[in-house]
Amino acid sequence: MAGLSHGQRRRTPGLRREEVAQLCDISVTWYTWIEQGRDVSVSSTVWSRLADVLHMSKAERAYLFELAEVADPDHGKAQHGSLPLSLQACVNNCAGPAYILDRCWNMLFFNQSLDMVFNHWPSRQQAPNLLRFIFQNPEAPKVVVNWEQRARRSVAEFRADIGAHLDEQDISQIIEELLASSELFQHWWSRQAVVEREGGIREFMHPQKGYLEFDQITFRLATHLDYKLVMLLIKPD
Repeated sequence: MAGLSHGQRRRTPGLRREEVAQLCDISVTWYTWIEQGRDVSVSSTVWSRLADVLHMSKAERAYLFELAEVADPDHGKAQHGSLPLSLQACVNNCAGPAYILDRCWNMLFFNQSLDMVFNHWPSRQQAPNLLRFIFQNPEAPKVVVNWEQRARRSVAEFRADIGAHLDEQDISQIIEELLASSELFQHWWSRQAVVEREGGIREFMHPQKGYLEFDQITFRLATHLDYKLVMLLIKPD
């Protein structure tokens, strides 16, 4: 039974406070203070043990670390792996361009409309990343209207997205790469601005189709808390 001895009979289902503390390798007093919400310093490792011992769901685990304002050292446990076919179908069935971003701003999936807007850049990449497109692709200033303004805001949005995960390998790798390859990213990253990802008008200049305008809406997926569904809605005439 969850690594506990079988010497004591259970009167009620579930773990007692003493048992949770034992399995987390902390004192009962310390665990009681955590339960009571006292102002105590709890390491990310202890939060991870608690999530494991209490058999939290992926959503519950992610919510716990969000409330604790620390990064999950085992954040992979809060993910569902590859995108289910239902989510891919949702993206494909969107009337306008749509795509799903992970927390590194990798495009995990996108539809043909989105590929067209970016002049087929995503489909030519093995692992398309929106930040790499903005700051490393020489076509970006031609495709994205008001490119420098959008680039500046994207850095602040990205910093807000990954604030609790700066020390994790996948995040640090993309940041180091962009700092080394783009003076503009380096400049705006040093400002340390953070903003929430906003909706609103998104404008593009396609080499064949000309000026394109969309209304962007972003949803955070309840079943994949690190993922965002971004939809570019076609504006009515």
